[in-house]
Amino acid sequence: MVLFRRGVHFGSYGSVDDGPGVFDRLRRAVETAEEAGFDAVSLPDHLQQNAVGGGPRSPMLEAYTALGALAMRTTSVRLLALVSPVTLRNPALLAKAVTTLDVLSRGRAVLGIGAGWDASEHAAYGFSFPGVAERMDRLGEALQICQALFRTEQASVDGAYYGVREAPSSPRPVAGAIPVLVAGGGERRTLALAARYGDACNVAGDAATVRHKFDVLERHCEQAGRDPAEITKTVFVPVPEDLAEFAARLTALATAGADGAVALWSTEQNDKIPALGRILADVFPA
Repeated sequence: MVLFRRGVHFGSYGSVDDGPGVFDRLRRAVETAEEAGFDAVSLPDHLQQNAVGGGPRSPMLEAYTALGALAMRTTSVRLLALVSPVTLRNPALLAKAVTTLDVLSRGRAVLGIGAGWDASEHAAYGFSFPGVAERMDRLGEALQICQALFRTEQASVDGAYYGVREAPSSPRPVAGAIPVLVAGGGERRTLALAARYGDACNVAGDAATVRHKFDVLERHCEQAGRDPAEITKTVFVPVPEDLAEFAARLTALATAGADGAVALWSTEQNDKIPALGRILADVFPA
């Protein structure tokens, strides 16, 4: 079963900090996206905006607080952070946040998780940012803990960096578990973790790159004893000015094996959301 096909990622909340207006614009954009046929909405899990989205002086909402508020304003879209860096939260706390979102949304939460990349953000807010090998080790342990808390009523996992001991998981996820999306295209470790723990993956690149990443994922699935069809293959796609170019790009990605796409967008461009929804629906129909 495909987790979602037509996602939109509101990576920027604009450059104006007008307090409640920041969320009001997000709410309107998300409501418009749901009406336009998107089946997943994601937000960045960052503490500050990066240079592409307007820089650190631009507003950035805390992801799970905002997603919880959006759960009250939507009825059908999947809700997730794309993605939560393993370095910002203890994985047991992350699992609790996502489970709470699942309960609030009546079963629409997805855990989006990755190894993290924004070193400047970590330095600004006092979070350690270890090297990539340690971050990948931490990601593997976090996936074990989150999966255990999602799927069992009481979890015990003993790792080198994290651990839980007879930790109860209540309230339970609405459907008995919560799907996991592992983001990133690292061929040796990230895609191996997606093959082992993921219900979905998210990669980026042109059609040839994406096809190669999916081939690597399939090889990891063979080694893990999993059917690759169990993993929804999604692609992160910036939207160019020319929407015809966007449609052609999506078609090429679908031909390369993508089950769905996540369009990178801003809450300041509400008017084009219905057009994006139509294009995505043509390429990735329900």
